[in-house]
Amino acid sequence: MRVRTRARELALQFLFTTDLQGPAYRSELDAFLNEALAGKPGAEEAIAYARRLVDGVLLRRDEIDDLLRETARNWDLERMAVVDRNALRIGVYELLFEEQIPMKVAINEAIELGKRYSTEASGAFINGILDRIRRDKGL
Repeated sequence: MRVRTRARELALQFLFTTDLQGPAYRSELDAFLNEALAGKPGAEEAIAYARRLVDGVLLRRDEIDDLLRETARNWDLERMAVVDRNALRIGVYELLFEEQIPMKVAINEAIELGKRYSTEASGAFINGILDRIRRDKGL
C-alpha cells in the first residue's frame, strides 16, 4: 500500500474516532499513529502526512463542513455516515488546501476510503459531492 494512501486511512480512522469522542481526543493522535505504523516501511512519511491531514481537517473543520452542507443540499451533515462525512472532509481538505495533491488523486482517494470503510454506494455519494465542489470552485 502506498504511504499516502495508508496515511489517509489512518487519518480517516482517527477523524472517525474524534467525531465520536470529541476534539479533546486529538491529544491521542501521536500514540495512535505510532502504534499503527511501528516498524513499517515509510512510517515516518505516513505519520507526517496523516498528522497533516488530521490537523488540517480539524483546523478548517467549520469551513469544510459549511461547504459540505452547502453542496450536499439534501443531506444533513450530522446524519451522514460518520465514515462518509470524514472521507469527504479529507477529500475537501486535499482539494482546497493541499496544492501538491492532484485533484483527481484527492477525489479518487476519498472515494476509495468510502468504498473500503463504508458501503459500495458511498463511493458514488462521495464522488458526486466532491465533483460538485470541484466544479463550483473552478478547480
